[in-house]
Amino acid sequence: MSFQNGGEGGQLDYTNWSKKQLLKRVLELEGRPIPPLQNSFKVVDNQTSDNVLPKKHKKQKHFDFSKYSTRKIALKFAYLGWDYQGLALQGEETNLPTIEAKIMEALYKVKLIGSLDQGQCEFSRCGRTDKGVSAMNQVISLKVRSKLSEEELKDNANDTKEIDYIKTINQSLPEDIRIHSICLRPPPDFDARFSCTYRHYKYIFNGQGLDIEAMNQAAGYFLGENDFRNFCKIDASKQIHNFKRTILCSQIDQLPGNENLYVFNLKGTAFLWHQVRCMIAVLLTVAQRFEDPIIVRELLNVEIYPSRPVYKMAHDIPLVLYDCGFDEALVHWSSGPKRSFNVNKAVDGLWNDYKVKSTIVDFMRKFTEEKDADGRSGKIHVNLGDGIGQAMNSYTKYGSRTRLETADDINAKWKGKKSTSKLSQKRNHSEIDSESL
Repeated sequence: MSFQNGGEGGQLDYTNWSKKQLLKRVLELEGRPIPPLQNSFKVVDNQTSDNVLPKKHKKQKHFDFSKYSTRKIALKFAYLGWDYQGLALQGEETNLPTIEAKIMEALYKVKLIGSLDQGQCEFSRCGRTDKGVSAMNQVISLKVRSKLSEEELKDNANDTKEIDYIKTINQSLPEDIRIHSICLRPPPDFDARFSCTYRHYKYIFNGQGLDIEAMNQAAGYFLGENDFRNFCKIDASKQIHNFKRTILCSQIDQLPGNENLYVFNLKGTAFLWHQVRCMIAVLLTVAQRFEDPIIVRELLNVEIYPSRPVYKMAHDIPLVLYDCGFDEALVHWSSGPKRSFNVNKAVDGLWNDYKVKSTIVDFMRKFTEEKDADGRSGKIHVNLGDGIGQAMNSYTKYGSRTRLETADDINAKWKGKKSTSKLSQKRNHSEIDSESL
């Protein structure tokens, strides 16, 4: 044995030794034989070094996807969005992960897909949600590996022998993302986005001190087909010129079991970028009696408002994509063939965690509410759904506010920049070509 004494008085300092090193020392002191490859062990200056040969790591076997058939499936899943950079994968690095990045990583890890490239598995999503926004019934469709043969896939009865996709995927997902339903046999032309018949959003807010009746009246003006260019953010890169969308349900309801909590129930066939958060922002100004309910009808009229007045959209956290509708005669959802993995158990832990945190914040609120002098500062706060609001010295009506550029101007400006950029690139290329001649 090649032990060297260390520490004062020639005594060994065992505090930093590993379990394996301590066991070797016990064997040595007891005079028992030490197994091969475990006796070249020494301590120098109170530091231990283990010269045991490293364990051989098993080489991961190549997974041959060509040996398996594939099938198209649709998945319904829920997620809490406040710790994510939105649903969709981004083309660039983001501060927070996206929901889809986590799902794709999980699918790849359990060998249900052979590449992280969404195009390779014909990936489609029902609808994007922004940073901070949650969902209860988001839907994606994609092709995944099957353990059934091509012949077995032709018979529905064999689906009971299929991979338990819900269990398999959930075991590799964070607890705040849960797959809960599956359609093993969507129609051949099924697309999570284009096959969706409606999207149902819920926006939860504290109704204390708000005129809910006036808010409900204003919400009713959204019903039917309307031009929502003044209730969205213009994405010039998409060159959208049709801002008409159809709203099927738009109403304010009290949240059952919660005295002061209300929900804006909004159902429509499709939505524009930030549309829901812009709609609720305007409704909240009506609820605070800063605007009359008729302002909604006026903002929907592009003759009166050809472009959007400047206003802040509502907070992201209270927004939930609650449901996505599909033709029930064609798309059949189930909780999986076995449901041996308890989806709800993971959510129970989250619920308990947030419930306790909510109670602690309630304690803090009670101890600080009387010490807060902000309410006596003379400022008003425009409700944005975040419990804080936008502080203002006085409220300016939408009709008197600065207007943003029109959608046509924004689109044309972006198009002009792209044309100028392309022309500049062509000139640069021609200059390089001429220099190389």
